[in-house]
Amino acid sequence: MPKVTVDGQEIEVPNGATVLQACELAGKEIPRFCYHERLSIAGNCRMCLVEVKPGPPKPQASCALPATEGQEIRTDSEMVKTAREGVMEFLLINHPLDCPICDQGGECDLQDQAMMYGRGGSRYEENKRAVTSKNMGPLIKTIMTRCIHCTRCVRFSEEIAGVDEIGALYRGEDMQITTYLEQAAKHELSANVIDLCPVGALTSGPYAYESRPWELKKTLGIDVSDAVGANIRIDSRGREVLRVLPRDNDEVNEEWISDKARYQVDGLTRRRLDKPFIRKRGKLQAASWGEAFKAIAKAKPGKSIAAIAGDMVDCETMFAAKALLEAAGSKLIESRQTGMDYDVSNLAAVNFNSSFVGIEDAGAILIIGSHIRWEAPLVNVRIRKAAKRGAKVFVVGPEWDTTYPAEFLGNDLGVLNKLPASVTDTFKGAEKSAVILGAAGFAAGAHEAALAVTSKLKAEFNALHTAAARMGALMLGFAQKGGIADIVKAKPKVVLALGADEVDWSLFDGSLKVYLGHHGDKGAHAADVILPAAAYTEKPGTYVNTEGRVQMSDKAIFAPGDAREDWTILRALADALGVSVGFDSFAELRAAMTAEVPALSNEGEIADYGALPAAPKAAKATGTIDAYPITDFYLTNPIARASTVMQECSAELLHGDELKEAAE
Repeated sequence: MPKVTVDGQEIEVPNGATVLQACELAGKEIPRFCYHERLSIAGNCRMCLVEVKPGPPKPQASCALPATEGQEIRTDSEMVKTAREGVMEFLLINHPLDCPICDQGGECDLQDQAMMYGRGGSRYEENKRAVTSKNMGPLIKTIMTRCIHCTRCVRFSEEIAGVDEIGALYRGEDMQITTYLEQAAKHELSANVIDLCPVGALTSGPYAYESRPWELKKTLGIDVSDAVGANIRIDSRGREVLRVLPRDNDEVNEEWISDKARYQVDGLTRRRLDKPFIRKRGKLQAASWGEAFKAIAKAKPGKSIAAIAGDMVDCETMFAAKALLEAAGSKLIESRQTGMDYDVSNLAAVNFNSSFVGIEDAGAILIIGSHIRWEAPLVNVRIRKAAKRGAKVFVVGPEWDTTYPAEFLGNDLGVLNKLPASVTDTFKGAEKSAVILGAAGFAAGAHEAALAVTSKLKAEFNALHTAAARMGALMLGFAQKGGIADIVKAKPKVVLALGADEVDWSLFDGSLKVYLGHHGDKGAHAADVILPAAAYTEKPGTYVNTEGRVQMSDKAIFAPGDAREDWTILRALADALGVSVGFDSFAELRAAMTAEVPALSNEGEIADYGALPAAPKAAKATGTIDAYPITDFYLTNPIARASTVMQECSAELLHGDELKEAAE
């Protein structure tokens, strides 16, 4: 480990570190525009200049210079100060300086660094150049005259997303950043370039001119659009969520989120259920809370009551529902809405055991029944990293557009009974390997066969769920042998739908269907009684992601109208049914939940599910995987389906509808 001196302070730096990283280790702030910790080094903005001895008597770009033994680095000399002022002056030659109308105002790197390191005046009086703005789709607003050619967006698209959609044309003064043939950016992580852009060239289209950052209340939350559990920051003003941004968490989402996680939030204000409804003479009519509870109690369910949890429900809601059913004497609870039925007696057999960070080290990966780009875009990023390090990827299922080299083994699950030599040889030669079973694999009944293949290949088993609520539900026992089919057979008098919108409700024609949810989606359309509940931004809650990591989200805003937090509705329903659930406050509820499942109190930690069960010897894979459960990435849940932005993305990016002109 080389020793270097930074402004008179001697420090030891890791092998391979750059001068910029050495300066940061010494506590010195180095300005930069093109350098980013998660992207390759470009060295083209020259803002990070420092003075280094031994070396030429001129400032050098610290981001591209390796730190070596005995270097003397100065970050505060007169030479460095003058050089940074000069670079900033050059950067502002063509920048339009339209900060008052720029959406980046208040959180702009160029503003901050111009104040900190700029001259305070310019010696250039020539006309500024102008660049036409580009069409990058419905999510990214472009004003390319502001672009300073840091190329962060280009490197993100190529290196992280794995989609070569953004690049540079021409040279010198004529250089422009654009998309290929000026088409929209069509990958699932495209809007992350907005966070990366250090100026106002790429800003959020749907959020344009909405607010300034200092007007917003910032709340820490968890994304529920998939099972990754990306860490997000919910920015709200008054009773409305205006935007969602990613939070850094190296173990989960690094600093990226999917476009759906970022932009579905406009659906929180549309199609909302804000008052109770009761179906009378075939039509839903508004009612009071008292009338709604009376209608449910009138059914006199007794023990004949069931609960089905949706994909975005928090653990507290499921625990409250379970407590209500147990008090009534019922065990009819389920969370796998589409009727899947697999063994949940050992949670290690339904968990992503490699962890998201660990999958990057795999040398061989077999994916069974998962369109990972749509089901978990951030896991796809991790697999792409593994592929860049030399991992071989094999896929069983219909072909999809991967962002890395992959060999498709066909749709027939029978291939798992006798894998090709190319697969077995690759797994034998890999130091670490992984098998990933996706939702289509579970639905096709390939769970036991996947466990057997994992054992045969001496790999790690990983279940990739698509629902944010799934692992929390399985930890709480919110699943039963036989799945929904057994609940249908029991013919319950009352069925509680906890935000369950993907269930075939025609199976419950003889039951009183009570929907606790926040959107007028499929579940609400089928319901006999609607109890308006809070969305994920409107309540505190615990979520467990597909790798078993327990995470907690805070309440950002209040639910609209008469809507209430789910647990309070279930508590009041218990009174209406004349049973006791044992809690009267959220703190009591969470304490009871963590007493029953202690792992749910370990925020940020992966729950220990023990060892995988022994692989069933007779497990033979049969059948085929003809399709994946997600057919439209942008419209997978009731919030996204209510979102005009997600509808526009679906129409333009997936189904090819052209953008209409204003006159149309």
